[in-house]
Amino acid sequence: MKVSLIAALGQNREIGKDNDLIWHLPKDMKFFTQTTTGHFVIMGRKNYDSIPEKYRPLKNRTNVIVTRQEGFHAENCVVVNSIEEGIELAKFEGETECFIIGGGQIYDYSLKHDLADRMYLTHIHEAFDADAFFPKFDPEDWFCKEIMRHEKDEKNNYDFVVDQYDRKK
Repeated sequence: MKVSLIAALGQNREIGKDNDLIWHLPKDMKFFTQTTTGHFVIMGRKNYDSIPEKYRPLKNRTNVIVTRQEGFHAENCVVVNSIEEGIELAKFEGETECFIIGGGQIYDYSLKHDLADRMYLTHIHEAFDADAFFPKFDPEDWFCKEIMRHEKDEKNNYDFVVDQYDRKK
């Protein structure tokens, strides 16, 4: 099973502010939805809480929430105590690719502990005021290929590129 991180980040690795997204890019959101639909999505509790209630849990996906909070419950979601436990559950259920969808601490832990085989990173060509960031990583450890390029338009306020990174063995 492949373990993938999926994130959108500004040019300084920004991913959010005040537990929310800092941009509105419907084209990237469509890519996220198409890529993760039918799969396990693993996220931290704060990231889950940041999803607008009308979209929780993310539909047509198995939502796995990682938390240390005792007794935490989220309807129609699976709650685990570690990222590794979420990955093992996805493997046990026969998943082919599971997605780690944030937030910053979850991404950081996943990279520091070599849990990810692949990353789908949307690079937004703009700087933002943020308080959450995607962790630094060494690009030399990854093969990278561009899978989508989008120029700003009436619905998407920023230029962006989606790159797929596959870990070098």
